[in-house]
Amino acid sequence: MADRETWATRLGFILASVGSAVGLGNIWRFPYQTAEFGGAAFLVVYLIAVLIIGLPAILAEFVIGRRAGLSAIDAFDELGFPGWRAVGALGVFAGFWTLSYYSVVGGWVFRYIIGSLTGAYLSAPGEYFGAVSAGPEAIAFHAVFMAVTVGIVAFGIRGGIERATRVMVPSIVVLLVGLAVYAFTLPGSGAGYEYFLQPDFSVIAANYQAVIPAAVGQALFSLSVGFSVMITYASYIGDDEDMFVDSGAIAVTNTFVGIAAGLVVFPLLAVQGGNYGSAGPGAIFVSVPTALSEVPFGAAVGFVFFLIVAVAALSSAISLLEVVVSHLVDTYGFERKRTTLLLGSAIFLLGVPSARDTAWLTWFDNIGVNLLVPATVLLVVFFVGWVLAGDAVEEIQAGTETFESLGPVWLWSVRTLVLLAVLGTLALSVFELTGAPL
Repeated sequence: MADRETWATRLGFILASVGSAVGLGNIWRFPYQTAEFGGAAFLVVYLIAVLIIGLPAILAEFVIGRRAGLSAIDAFDELGFPGWRAVGALGVFAGFWTLSYYSVVGGWVFRYIIGSLTGAYLSAPGEYFGAVSAGPEAIAFHAVFMAVTVGIVAFGIRGGIERATRVMVPSIVVLLVGLAVYAFTLPGSGAGYEYFLQPDFSVIAANYQAVIPAAVGQALFSLSVGFSVMITYASYIGDDEDMFVDSGAIAVTNTFVGIAAGLVVFPLLAVQGGNYGSAGPGAIFVSVPTALSEVPFGAAVGFVFFLIVAVAALSSAISLLEVVVSHLVDTYGFERKRTTLLLGSAIFLLGVPSARDTAWLTWFDNIGVNLLVPATVLLVVFFVGWVLAGDAVEEIQAGTETFESLGPVWLWSVRTLVLLAVLGTLALSVFELTGAPL
């Protein structure tokens, strides 16, 4: 097997990992999930989940990837536990599954960028979304989005992914902050901040069976945990990387972008009347354009907004595709460009039902985020906490001096707090998906 590629710089690894985390999960999914599950109350549960579950879980995936130095499935063989290959395979499948419908949403974004040039969606946003979100046009733009993703991943780690994310991630942050400042100046936006930032905890008490798994699932989804992405990306780094610092940078940047997206979307929703709870998956495609139709330079603002969403979508999509590609390249020595094209084509075909009918997209999303992701994370943290155990602490302490003493604390949290939290979340998700009473 040829020598594996590595990241050219530590910054390249961090930006690629941040790019994987900062995607549609933050700018498309986070606002509508927050709106659907009670605003600021959901935000509080989400932030707790990022800190208590998401951050330790990122480190668990880092440990597997760097210690093995191979892609997600083969990593368990390299670590001496071939019976656990199914865990890596489940994560790879979760990424494959998720990218199929994620690409459909990415196609919507591309279509809206074009629509922004003429302001086509401003006069009747609901009708416009209905026309472009399903059917032949949605399938066509789904294909375009996958083609761009395939093109980036085909050029490899340094020439494709690292080079692209060096531009993408800073662009997302700068443009999103600019839009948040703009939204702050709009008359009537104050109610949006109140809904987004002032929690009503009675919402959680009344609907905890839905709110908690939704918030935890969103935290894991937005951090790209459970897709074997962080295992794969960490397999390209050296022993001198401080994984505590890197994971913290990823979690903080990811959370900042999610909150910034909320500071754009919720003031815009407030401008149009504040019908937050019914925003749904079309929140940024219907509610935001509706608000933009009532503000100065709406089409121009829409162009910038959907450009941000497109860049974010691509930064995550390339990571989900890389997970599957790296396994076939590492294990079977397949040529990268041809493998990327074939896998991209298969993912496109899997996504066709979601492009034909948004009901299928919702179903795919529920299965991916509320079932596949927490199940994968549960198995990963159990493996790291109870099977690797001391070796995991040794690995996480390599490359750090400042946080070396946190290794045993992290292991304890993975073994107990994180494991139980994810197990509880998975149970709630199963009850929610099946409609069974708790």
